Amino acid sequence: MIKQIDNTIGSNKTEKICSFYASDYHFEMISLPYIENEIKSNKQIIILTENNLEKTIKELLSRTNLKEEEKQQILKIDWTENIEEKIEKVKNGKNEEQTVLIKGSVEYIKRMEKQIKEFNQDTKMIHSYPIQEIANKAKDIVKEYDAILNTVGKIDM
Repeated sequence: MIKQIDNTIGSNKTEKICSFYASDYHFEMISLPYIENEIKSNKQIIILTENNLEKTIKELLSRTNLKEEEKQQILKIDWTENIEEKIEKVKNGKNEEQTVLIKGSVEYIKRMEKQIKEFNQDTKMIHSYPIQEIANKAKDIVKEYDAILNTVGKIDM
């Protein structure tokens, strides 16, 4: 059954989105079209990650057919594991203008979500789980979300 998602500014519910990845490259390939659309909608993209993704995103972008200007906008995003600075950006930003992608272990995602929710309940977040860690728990995890982000885009549940 597909349900409608109310994701309008001022709604009482912020859409919960998850994704699952097999590698850093896979995470980037799943996220890239979504990030590109968010940038076109003038959203600030913040990526919280346990490891540095600068090298892999540069390599991936070098193999895409995106315009150079689009590639540069994507490269302006901080793809490193610099958490403190990024959390400050979230704190100081307006939630309707931000999308935060959290990539990492279940514990890392919980820890980052808790930090963000301490000062802003309505920040749009996408939780990206490593499939190797949660393989047999994926069904249970998906039940906690309104949509899944995968290589074909965002699919509402």
